[in-house]
Amino acid sequence: MSGNTNSGTYRQYVTGSLILLVTAIIWGVQFPIAKAAFETVNAFHAAVFRFGVAAVILAVVLYAVEGAASFRINRESLNVWLIGVIGMCGAPTLIFGGLMFTRPEIAAIIVATQPIMAVLLQRFAGGDLPGWRTTSCVLLAFLGVITVVTEWKPDLFQSPVELAGDLMVLVGALCWVLYTIACGRYQHWSNLRLTSWSMMSGAFANTVVVVLLISAGLITHPSPDDWYQARYEILFLTFIGVLIGMFAWTVGSRLVGPLNAMLFTNLIPVVTFFIRYMQGYRFSWIELSGAMMVISALVLQNMVLRHRHRQGLSA
Repeated sequence: MSGNTNSGTYRQYVTGSLILLVTAIIWGVQFPIAKAAFETVNAFHAAVFRFGVAAVILAVVLYAVEGAASFRINRESLNVWLIGVIGMCGAPTLIFGGLMFTRPEIAAIIVATQPIMAVLLQRFAGGDLPGWRTTSCVLLAFLGVITVVTEWKPDLFQSPVELAGDLMVLVGALCWVLYTIACGRYQHWSNLRLTSWSMMSGAFANTVVVVLLISAGLITHPSPDDWYQARYEILFLTFIGVLIGMFAWTVGSRLVGPLNAMLFTNLIPVVTFFIRYMQGYRFSWIELSGAMMVISALVLQNMVLRHRHRQGLSA
């Protein structure tokens, strides 16, 4: 019985890891694609379309598979609705909204620090106090992000718009960590139901955000020609980035756990940097140094977590 249990756990971990690997590649690719799309269609309108389409599709599938009972409103479903607002509106609105003002590779590097955020958030939620190894990884990752973002240029503060974009991405990444950790509390929900409810609340919240931004005069509606010019990018972001990516992340993170899931975000900047290189962008040595610092910190933190799990020691 024990052997079967261990074998089942191993298969579950391998399956979840493969799903998350594909998801990380998709999300690494989508940063340059999204940057191109947002040249004509702003991130906020794009979010309404992306999450609205995905929400309708998942709602129909959920009804067909689990029936009307899966749409019952109670306290628990309202909690999931709120979690969905954080993960499916707060995260994409801020991350992709920030991407409008910064570069794809910088956004990818900031998003890659999510494993460190997860460790710190779990500590604030009553977990173990981070030891010197974890603290060192946090500081190294932070230094790496600062290096990529600023390149240590003396005229840093002459680009406040880009810095504002970076800050938006950072807060959006934090929202995604909160969403991933919170989803772990609903293991009794099916993957389809959890993703569907989150997607529906995200679609609703993204629509509210657009209405508010238009009312405040901060954005305008894209024209039909704008949508047409970005049609391929928007379709990729909708069906691959959101519909497949978000569902796959929910499944994979529940199979391997939120902390292990966050470690797969290490791959996102690697994929993004590769795509940007193929597009002709050439990185400076200081940008590459900063990226390596972040990735090294994440790999070291991964090793600390593995060691801590095996030995039962404080990181």
